[in-house]
Amino acid sequence: MEPLFYAVPCLMIAGFGFAAYLLLRRARRISRTWKHGLTAEARCLRMYTTTSGGGGDTSVRTAVHHVYEFTTRDGRTQRFEEEGGPGTVLEGDYVTVRYLAEQPHRATALPPARGRLAVGTGFALTFLGVGIAFCSVFIVVAHMMFSEAGDLMP
Repeated sequence: MEPLFYAVPCLMIAGFGFAAYLLLRRARRISRTWKHGLTAEARCLRMYTTTSGGGGDTSVRTAVHHVYEFTTRDGRTQRFEEEGGPGTVLEGDYVTVRYLAEQPHRATALPPARGRLAVGTGFALTFLGVGIAFCSVFIVVAHMMFSEAGDLMP
């Protein structure tokens, strides 16, 4: 039973750490795309929403998705899907997208908002950090309890 008190928090710490890595990688990619990306005019091919959550007493989250298509500077047609865009962009609308020449499939139609990206990333990293700290304290307390219990055993 004792190894369970170490294994589960360690797995949770690994999961939180991996989530932080993915979050930072995404923020860095979006920021680099906004700063160094090429621009193109894209057409919204499709707009749809997805919902998640149980309803009833729990909250329901609705996300807007857009599917865009644009032509890169070298003449390739590129299509991508993005979540979290404005609800005012409808099928058939034209928007400006930004993309890196080496990764046109990772384009974004979100307008540059570096402050918002930094604040959102900061809050998410803080949440993950609290989770890591909680798991670390749990491991220390569990170790102390098990070592004290071991001292009392004959």
